[in-house]
Amino acid sequence: MAERLQKILSAAGIASRRTAESLIEQGRVSVNGTTVTTLGTKADPDTDEIKVDGRRVKGTQRRRYILLYKPRGYITTRSDPERRPTVIDLLTKGGVREYVYPVGRLDYDSEGLLLLTSDGDFAARLTHPRHGVEREYEVRVRGVPNDHELDRLSRGISLEGRRTAPARVELKKVLELETGSQALLAFVIREGRNRQVRDMCDSVGHPVVRLRRVRIGPVTDDHIRPGEFRDLSPREVALLRKISAGGERVSAASEPPERSGARGPRERRRKGAPGDEVPRTIEVPRTIKAQPKSAPAAKSRRRPAGDRPRRG
Repeated sequence: MAERLQKILSAAGIASRRTAESLIEQGRVSVNGTTVTTLGTKADPDTDEIKVDGRRVKGTQRRRYILLYKPRGYITTRSDPERRPTVIDLLTKGGVREYVYPVGRLDYDSEGLLLLTSDGDFAARLTHPRHGVEREYEVRVRGVPNDHELDRLSRGISLEGRRTAPARVELKKVLELETGSQALLAFVIREGRNRQVRDMCDSVGHPVVRLRRVRIGPVTDDHIRPGEFRDLSPREVALLRKISAGGERVSAASEPPERSGARGPRERRRKGAPGDEVPRTIEVPRTIKAQPKSAPAAKSRRRPAGDRPRRG
């Protein structure tokens, strides 16, 4: 059956739809020996010979959906001209051979959960702004935001002339360090702007010390450690598809996530890493809620056998 070229390339794991469109416009795609540069051109992957940069596109491959804990100091991209380590390096070391690419991004200095896939349709829908997929972060900032500053963050901050969408922001605890007080915030946003959480915190005078993503939609994992990864379960993929198809929003509270992976500490401490000072005392003040937060997800007591995360 004839389909648009960018969809065929995406389904074959060559590139995301957006990147596939760029390949077509650059004249790097041919169908039956004829170079194609017009978007919307259709072809039949079963009967037509489709090539990218002279290499024939194979049939649709098995699609991969991977959950990775990105450590700090890695670039969320397939390659880096400055030759810094990338998230793909971690997967390659762990034995992943399929062409996968990140769904969204995490900054070089940030850490936490990141999705990677070879399914271009899945990635495009999941990152589309209209679906508003929740992303939850644990954010450690300098100083302690007051009620007014928390309210500003929850209502939206003007960044580069455009206001951020409403968020959920909670003050979880206050850390008393030798260098001064710091606060641990829980941040839930539905946007994916570059460095959004960091810029929001900067705008209220509380720069980020450490940022960790702990949830993407209904997907979370308390046991996966920096550098480890695992395949998503069929149920997790189905829940994410439900969100990306424009259905009702599914959060960790409404659908208990499947958790798998090696048991271990929720955070791995690394000596000398920025923002890893050991608190002298921990003061737990009253919780300040910017907006009501849904009930926490129910934790699974058992992990599915044979689904342990691998280290890159």
